[in-house]
Amino acid sequence: MNKAIWTYGAADLAAAIAGRRLTARDAVDAVLERIEAVNPAVNAVTVVFADAARRAAGEADRAVADGRPLGPLHGVPFTVKENIDLAGSATTHGLIALKDAMPPLDAPAPARLKAAGAIPIGRTNMPEFGARWHTDNALRGATRNPWDAARTPGGSSGGEAAAVATGMTPIGLGNDLGGSLRIPAHCCGAAALKPTPGRIPHATSMEPFDPVLAAQMMLVQGPLARHVRDLRLAYEVMSGPDPRDPWSVPAPLQGPPLPTPIRVAVVTDPGGLGVDAAVASGVRVAADALADAGYDVVEAEPPGVVEASETWSVLARAEGAASALGEIAPLLSEGSRRYLELVSELVEITPHAVARGYVIRHALARQWSAFQVEHPVILGPVMTRPPFAVGDDLASVDSIQEIQTSLRLIVALNVLGLPAVVVPTGGIGGLPTAVQVIGSRYREDLCLDAAEAIERRLGVSTPIDPHQP
Repeated sequence: MNKAIWTYGAADLAAAIAGRRLTARDAVDAVLERIEAVNPAVNAVTVVFADAARRAAGEADRAVADGRPLGPLHGVPFTVKENIDLAGSATTHGLIALKDAMPPLDAPAPARLKAAGAIPIGRTNMPEFGARWHTDNALRGATRNPWDAARTPGGSSGGEAAAVATGMTPIGLGNDLGGSLRIPAHCCGAAALKPTPGRIPHATSMEPFDPVLAAQMMLVQGPLARHVRDLRLAYEVMSGPDPRDPWSVPAPLQGPPLPTPIRVAVVTDPGGLGVDAAVASGVRVAADALADAGYDVVEAEPPGVVEASETWSVLARAEGAASALGEIAPLLSEGSRRYLELVSELVEITPHAVARGYVIRHALARQWSAFQVEHPVILGPVMTRPPFAVGDDLASVDSIQEIQTSLRLIVALNVLGLPAVVVPTGGIGGLPTAVQVIGSRYREDLCLDAAEAIERRLGVSTPIDPHQP
């Protein structure tokens, strides 16, 4: 082989294993060795299933030798965030109190990856109960950004993004209620897909079984990877209805063809609240890539981004405060309690504000729907700033507000229920840059197509070795 096996993407690994150029054991051993070599520097992978993964790889190789039918991810290792059920491994949510909370069943998403032949190889780190935009907890400790340990790897799927970015896994499985897939992808130089709610089913076999309304409407499961084609492959495997998730949908993976050239609305500074020069540069080079690929690229801003961000803040925090998050506060570390205290001061939560928030959500979704008739694809920043310094989210209410302001286009999409793909655009000043490619509901295919066009022009940013200060 001309390159290290741990650098392969998921689709390339699956093709090599099916074509008998590699074995599943080769793939698993390569990733396990990579975890051993680099995980101490980043603390992204929290539990490693070395023996079980090698046994599964042996069975996968026997299937190839016997000529049995192979799934699209046959023999490919993957990792799973610690708040997604994986039978035989604790669903800790990053909490010491849940370190032995063993689910009896896989959640639908990892179950489908396994049914497609993929092999779980480890668990990844997250903030306690997913309640920070930085990955740290008292159970596992902090995950470090492989580009710069002084910067956040993002949250709450920060362990997944750091593992993907350093070659410890070709696919990571996380989730996103307020940017928890896309923020870490931006911070670590990975690609990520936030699907439309209901596209990828979710269920847990651990109490509480049923989420609050805001999570029902805004929380999604999704993949991280280094290549957009791997996001597409994982997305196609995991999508579709499941009886355990009453809101999962049977929408087709491909929408109807659109007249060409497809128009792309480009926005570099959503709401006019300011954008870092490096972030804006990344948006512009991605726009140029789409123009070269034949898209009709225009400058146009979708409606109400700031209002949607403010609505997310009301709805997500109101129901978070009324849910188990409030009840488990005594179980949280000092850092997580400090974070929750600060964010509670950002917005006043009243019954009227919450009720009004759901009305505003509908009005904004209607306005975006009309905008997307003329602009089927929207290109914009992920965060409007580079990854923030470790500790900034605990510094003050003002610092928290600055971070949330930079996330306005991220959380707007959670409120609106729209799909988006984060794709890297390179790096500036030793830190990665990335953009969001946004589509209308159930048009993940348009997002993935445009993201692949950007990736073909700009290349991929990872895997990298962790930066040593």
